[in-house]
Amino acid sequence: MPVYSYRCGTCGVQFDRKQKFTDQSLTRCPECGKKSLHKVYSPVGIVFKGSGFYATDHHSPSGQ
Repeated sequence: MPVYSYRCGTCGVQFDRKQKFTDQSLTRCPECGKKSLHKVYSPVGIVFKGSGFYATDHHSPSGQ
């Protein structure tokens, strides 16, 4: 189950919540009770391992 981060636009509280993909997004802040919650999107780290990606797609031929 994915974990979503939320932040309240009114009081600024930030928290994480484990939810199903099919669950509705939360809208009401558990701290202040206002309907001002927004999902916080964070960048994810990507690590390419193995010989395929670098060697075949982005490796410059030697001598150039």
